[in-house]
Amino acid sequence: MKQLARPGRLPYDPRMLGMGIGELLVVLVIVLVVFGAGRLPEVMGSIGQGVQAFKKSLREPPEIDVTPKDSEAAKAKKSETS
Repeated sequence: MKQLARPGRLPYDPRMLGMGIGELLVVLVIVLVVFGAGRLPEVMGSIGQGVQAFKKSLREPPEIDVTPKDSEAAKAKKSETS
């Protein structure tokens, strides 16, 4: 309780988007009701994979595909053989 009484300190962690423990529990219960207990691990796993892919894309430069398309390659081969 002393932590909440200190002046200049927020009563919540700003990294949690301004949500306190009570609000976080309400959100988690709503997610559990919507998705169900059986599907919840699958949903959380897919969210985790999406976050990992997003972080990976931020770290690595975009890959540029420079291979010619099939029709372009066929035209190039025809012009070389003629």
